[in-house]
Amino acid sequence: MNYTYILRCGDDTLYTGWTNDLKKRLKAHNEKTGAKYTKGRTPVRLVYFEEYDAKEEAMRREFALKQLTRAEKMSLIADFDQTRLAQYDTD
Repeated sequence: MNYTYILRCGDDTLYTGWTNDLKKRLKAHNEKTGAKYTKGRTPVRLVYFEEYDAKEEAMRREFALKQLTRAEKMSLIADFDQTRLAQYDTD
């Protein structure tokens, strides 16, 4: 499975990425090895994700999400079923 995801960083900014192992990637972000952008903005919290069979689909969706405004991303997050995040809770 491949994932496109949005994180809320410790400074309240949003980060969008893709991965094929969401739990491992979240751990890496919080250990400051996930991405240069999130390195200085920990802790990060998963607030949104989508699942895809193909890597290419996830990458295309990542690009599309990065084109959205913050308000549009916040709308996606608000409409997302937050109970789906429990399986990725790193606390």
